[in-house]
Amino acid sequence: MAFSLKLNGTTHEVDAEPGTPLLWVIRDELKMTGTKFGCGVASCGACTVHLDGMPVRSCQTYIEDVADAEVTTIEAMSETDIGAAVQQAWVELDVVQCGYCQSGQIMSAVGLLSENPKPSVEDIDAYMYGNACRCATYQRIRAGIQRAAEILEA
Repeated sequence: MAFSLKLNGTTHEVDAEPGTPLLWVIRDELKMTGTKFGCGVASCGACTVHLDGMPVRSCQTYIEDVADAEVTTIEAMSETDIGAAVQQAWVELDVVQCGYCQSGQIMSAVGLLSENPKPSVEDIDAYMYGNACRCATYQRIRAGIQRAAEILEA
């Protein structure tokens, strides 16, 4: 079945069965592999994308549910002020270890800073809960979000 999908500012026509997770449309149909498959049940956050500016788990968001929405992936994050600040902070603080979860972490961090430009440690921990990092770089992720907030404030 044909679906129209607005992804990173460009409209794409994709052929997918109803019930196909957005994750697989992004990765398999559109060949954008920055969004990762982690658990498939929306528990780890590796597949996080933005749907109309809000972080969602693309493994449990279906193609038919995004027809009129703007989907943004990690590939477009550097084009936004908040995304660029988060990516700059990640590099400055060497947040990444293995890197597998980081696109989802960055997408969630951008969502947090969009809603709360000066989050407390408690705010960060509550918002980022559910984004799993197998390397346990949670302290560096937290510091990266705090640094991104400082960059945005300057």
